[in-house]
Amino acid sequence: MPGISIGVVGGGASAVCLLDALAQAAVTGGRVTVFEPSADLWRGRAYQIDSKVLKVNTTPGEMSVRANDPHHFERWLDTRERVALVGGSVDVYSGARFAPRTVYGQYLEQTAYSALSELRHKGWRVDLVGAGVTAGRRGANHVELSTAGSRARRFDYVVLCVGGAGPEDVYGLTSVPGFVADPYPASRELRDIDERDDVAVIGSGLTAVDVVLYLAAYGHLGRISLLSRRGVLPSVRQQPAELKLRHLTRDRVRLLSGRHPELSIEDIAALVRAELEDADADPSALHRELAAPDSEPPVQRLRRQFAEVDSADLGLRILQRAIPEIGPDVWPRLREQDQVTVLRRHCRTVMSLCGPMPPAAAAVLLGLIGEGRLELRPGLRRIAPHSGGGFEITCADGAKRRADRVVNAVSTGRGRIPAAARPLVSTLIRGHAARLHPYGGLRLARSTSALVTGGDPDPRLYGLGDIGAGSLFFTFGVPSLVDRGVDIVASILRHAEATRNSQTCLRNEEF
Repeated sequence: MPGISIGVVGGGASAVCLLDALAQAAVTGGRVTVFEPSADLWRGRAYQIDSKVLKVNTTPGEMSVRANDPHHFERWLDTRERVALVGGSVDVYSGARFAPRTVYGQYLEQTAYSALSELRHKGWRVDLVGAGVTAGRRGANHVELSTAGSRARRFDYVVLCVGGAGPEDVYGLTSVPGFVADPYPASRELRDIDERDDVAVIGSGLTAVDVVLYLAAYGHLGRISLLSRRGVLPSVRQQPAELKLRHLTRDRVRLLSGRHPELSIEDIAALVRAELEDADADPSALHRELAAPDSEPPVQRLRRQFAEVDSADLGLRILQRAIPEIGPDVWPRLREQDQVTVLRRHCRTVMSLCGPMPPAAAAVLLGLIGEGRLELRPGLRRIAPHSGGGFEITCADGAKRRADRVVNAVSTGRGRIPAAARPLVSTLIRGHAARLHPYGGLRLARSTSALVTGGDPDPRLYGLGDIGAGSLFFTFGVPSLVDRGVDIVASILRHAEATRNSQTCLRNEEF
């Protein structure tokens, strides 16, 4: 399919999934241009070069960027460890492997360059532009992208792979000495924290856990406090188990939605019950787990989950496997009132259960808690600079305390447009080429991830990753990026073929 041009805005993990899908497609010719101003090309924020203490929280089988090849990353990791004579990625409590984030970033880099090499082999021209896109305009049969200080470039298709926003500075502390606005990469941002400093970490998610693990590994002796409104830690990942889902599948969801124009939480709950019954899992145990973030003290929940790493009950593992797989298909079909319920009441619980920490990380946290060096304090209300230096922290009970350093590990705002992408998104919205979703990000079509502004999906503009969080909700996780990347490539190639056939017909009619 000669001649098509594709502009990719952003060069992180989502772009790697897209490029690999494009390289695997049986097409020749064309041009692809990737715009990425950051020095962390292909790695994104999460997988920068950093300390090997910080691990990916997911096993290799769920981190492959190659569609229909779940062992792609695992094979790469095996080869790397064998050639480099390195190991240490096996969790001693569960037997599962959790690669360092920086190593996964290396995998993304090598996969990206392999994809670009394959595209060149198939006759594609590949350009990497080290600049951010500042404006976009939808033309009659093209999309125009502009970078600062250079002429606009025209593309037949554009994919927005702009990544997620960093942690929000909720308390306006960015300019205050002693405040760390973003802890990644930890080896740079946290290295000047004194070993005796009293450190307050805003947040209790996976980023907050990374901060604790880094400080503990590099000899920090002072107190560390995880401060948040609810104190909900990530759950603890259990031992891997072979699962064959029969009810919580895309085919069943599509069959069910064919009978009903809208799905309800009760419809999905019925599928969950059927899946649990097939696996001889205890429904009451799963119900207790879903209620635990609001009914069980955080430290007690952490201890219990760590003790259940080798549990024979498969209920939690079924949920953790099913939600990322079918979530993008379920969410757009869910009744609006149920979407609101999930967002307002269950979002943090879903994120906690579906983004679990490795058991070894839980062991470190429990050890620090037992030594009195780590505390979890829910009910955070305010953090402000103290007149005598450092920070003053106020919790819901009115109690105040001091901290020397504050690290911002607030969970990234899903669907919040990253600051670097806002100029581009703003111009697309003003030009009626994009439309904000009320739940975050841009409006996208479920089946193709094409941008939607009111009528039909735009076959020339697409979004991949957190920019579609409002429309798809379940955009987290590499498997979701891979699936959406395949959908986007398929949609682009279908439209390009249809356009070519139409132009051929017109030329034949002229003769």
